[in-house]
Amino acid sequence: MVNSSSLSDKNKDLSEHQEWPWWPLLPLYPYGRRRSLFRELLPKQIWCFEQLQGLYYVAVPVRMTIVKVTGGLMLVNPLPPTNELLSSLNELVRQYGPVLTIVLPTASGLEHKISMPALARAFPKAGLWICPGQWSFPFQLPLNWLGIPQHRTKILLEEGLPHEDCCLWLSLGPLDIGLGRFQEIACFHKPSGSILVTDALVGIQSDPPELFEVDPTPLLFHSRDRGDQLLDDSLRARRKGWARLVLFASFLRPAYLSIPPILKILRYAFKPGLRNAKAHFGLYPFDWEEGWESSAKELIGDKKPLLQVAPVLERLIFPRAKDSLIKWLDELIAIRGTRWLISAHFSAPVEFRPNQIRDLKRKIIRKNWASAEGNFRFLDNIDKTLVSRGVVPKDPLEIFRD
Repeated sequence: MVNSSSLSDKNKDLSEHQEWPWWPLLPLYPYGRRRSLFRELLPKQIWCFEQLQGLYYVAVPVRMTIVKVTGGLMLVNPLPPTNELLSSLNELVRQYGPVLTIVLPTASGLEHKISMPALARAFPKAGLWICPGQWSFPFQLPLNWLGIPQHRTKILLEEGLPHEDCCLWLSLGPLDIGLGRFQEIACFHKPSGSILVTDALVGIQSDPPELFEVDPTPLLFHSRDRGDQLLDDSLRARRKGWARLVLFASFLRPAYLSIPPILKILRYAFKPGLRNAKAHFGLYPFDWEEGWESSAKELIGDKKPLLQVAPVLERLIFPRAKDSLIKWLDELIAIRGTRWLISAHFSAPVEFRPNQIRDLKRKIIRKNWASAEGNFRFLDNIDKTLVSRGVVPKDPLEIFRD
């Protein structure tokens, strides 16, 4: 017989192990408790930690990648360093050597930037490398004020590059996006044949990520059609919920989604079995119209992840900079030995050989880029509003390295 008291103590210890006290700086779900899933992506070469991040149960995994380099380890795309994460990471340190380098390869990815100071404090001897053009809003603050130790921080490209014996670094951008710049520095890890990116490319598959196994609540919450439906856990419900989360994350407000009147929302709320915070008390402010499934299938690969430019980047970052993206893809094609893509979001690793990069390039060239129709309508309205108000330039300035 299981002792309920010992289970309670175990859950309490686990909860404390997953605490993230700095969550109010970027209040995203699951807030102060961040479960970390540790995975080996490529044997004895590349590992990762994944955590959920999102709003109102619209949560998708975000990934920090750990790379074996000469003499130790390199961390790319920081995550909140909970005790749970650090415990597993220290096991890698014991096997493969110290954390030599922590890399923030994006100028605009706030969900990665917010964790850099705490991760830097966790490894005080590690060298810190950041993408050029770091910016903060509403005020441009110096690195020290952002919590990043300036005395051991170097700027990628401007002050050199880390681990050039085993890594090749390629810049996408910079592009002027008004408030700051969009730029990310991809890393090609030569021993494993892997391209590490932050946001630029993703691969999405139909099966929900393993991170949802412990708590599938976000999937089950969004698999329903009305607020009075119970959170029924089944494989079908999980896949349905995942497909809807992909649409949310990709388009913010998909074309087949509408917000019902408040009286309709309240009519189905507070029903028996739903009077708890986990079910949001039956408050479900979404109506999904017929056709949403075919819309999701355009983004999700069936037997393997579907390689793509994230739609939100296509419409808000690259709508007038398609040529810059094509140029960057050409640089990736020219690299010898590419085999895998490891992004900070969605599936990893994703097969990424030169023929797959060429196929993606052809797809981008042929498609109706940065459309204003269908699922892109909401993103198009955001972009046009920002351009009309002068927040985002009509013609983004790009600065290329010599």
